[in-house]
Amino acid sequence: MAAHDASDFVDSDFESAHPASVPASSPDAPSGSPRPANRPPTGEEIEAMVSQKHIKLAELKRAQEELERERAALEELRRRQMEFQTGRAEMLQHLTRGIGLLEEAELTARRESDQMTRTLGEFRQAVSKVQSLNEQLWTQDNFSVELTRALTTLENARMEWNSARLKFAILSDVPPVPSAPAAAKASLFPPANTDLLQLCKIGFALSLPLVLLGLAILVVLLLRR
Repeated sequence: MAAHDASDFVDSDFESAHPASVPASSPDAPSGSPRPANRPPTGEEIEAMVSQKHIKLAELKRAQEELERERAALEELRRRQMEFQTGRAEMLQHLTRGIGLLEEAELTARRESDQMTRTLGEFRQAVSKVQSLNEQLWTQDNFSVELTRALTTLENARMEWNSARLKFAILSDVPPVPSAPAAAKASLFPPANTDLLQLCKIGFALSLPLVLLGLAILVVLLLRR
C-alpha cells in the first residue's frame, strides 16, 4: 500500500478563502498583545488613567489661573479707561467754568482798577485845590468872592469823597465828612452812647442859666414890691 503525504488532504483553495482565526489572547500571550474588550482594566492601567486626569486637571487649573489674570487685567484696564473718561469730562467742565468766572472777575477787577486810578487822580486834584485855599491871602475886597470859591471847592471835594465811598468798600471804614450845617446841628446833641447820668448833667448844665435868669427876674419883682 502506497504511503500518503498529509498535504494531499489539504484543500489549498479552501484555506485561502477561509484563513484560520487566531485567538485574541491567551493566558500565555505576551503583555504587548491587545486585551479582550470585556476584560476589566488592571491596577496599573487605572493608575495611568488617574495620572492622566491629574495632569489634565493641572493644565486646566493653570489655564483657569491665566484666564483669571487676563480678566483682572482687562477689568483694571476698563476701570482706568472709565476713570480717564470721567476725569477728563469733569476737569473740562471745571476748567471751562473757572475760565469764565476768572475772565469775568478779571474784567470786573480791571474796571475797578480803572475807576480807582481815576478816583486817585481826582483825589490828588482835590487835595491840591483844598491845600491851596489860604484865607490869610484874602483881602477885604475879595473876601466874599474867595469865600464862595472856597466853599464851592470844599463842596466839590466832599462830593468826590462821598461818591468814592460808594464805589470802594475800603473807604467805608473811614467816617463820612459831614457838611457844615450838619456838623453844627450835630454839635447840639450828645453822642448816642451817652449814659443817663451824663445826660442829666448835660440837661442841668443847659437849664442852669434859665433857672438863674428866672430867679433873678423873681428877685427883681419882689424888690419892686
